[in-house]
Amino acid sequence: MLNAGLTGGIGTGKSTVSRLFRDKGAVVIDFDDLVHDIQSPGTATWQAIVDAFGREILNDDDTIDRVRLGSIVFRDRTQRSTLTDIVHPAVFAAWRERIVSLKGEGWRNIVISDIPLLFETDCGHLFDVTILVYASRETQIKRIMHRNHISREEALMRLHSQMPIDEKRSLADIVIENDGDLTITRKTVDHVWQILRDRERSFTHHSE
Repeated sequence: MLNAGLTGGIGTGKSTVSRLFRDKGAVVIDFDDLVHDIQSPGTATWQAIVDAFGREILNDDDTIDRVRLGSIVFRDRTQRSTLTDIVHPAVFAAWRERIVSLKGEGWRNIVISDIPLLFETDCGHLFDVTILVYASRETQIKRIMHRNHISREEALMRLHSQMPIDEKRSLADIVIENDGDLTITRKTVDHVWQILRDRERSFTHHSE
């Protein structure tokens, strides 16, 4: 099994690339989905977040209003660190359980973990290969403004809450350029997929 970590930055199009890999046959573990699960009402993580940020971040059904919580942590580095300290251990515990489950099922192909803060949380060593979805800063800004219906100032605030994308570029094993249209991105993913398949076959060969 080849264990790949996929990351990017806000507005780089990581979700699109993740979907393309899933279409290729990869098992994709989406950390956003894991976070959603561990933050379900009544869980220990949910309770810790409510204790830290107050019940005003909750919807009427007690689920966490991620937009409201995001508006708090994007504006305050200390609050952002508080949230990370709560969520990080729980989400990685859930991820490890999923990896162990796949190995137990005999999965021997490619697993891609879609993790937004791969380099920020210094977890690159957990993966056989790291992949960065890259887009220029200006492209990121435009996509954030369009997707979230926010001003340029608000988009910049969210962008500045993350490690600069060019810093991430120097840390990644593979970079997927995603400034162009979907046709170009799909061709790049095709190429990277072949690289991953070759590595996976090499891993399998050496382990036999």
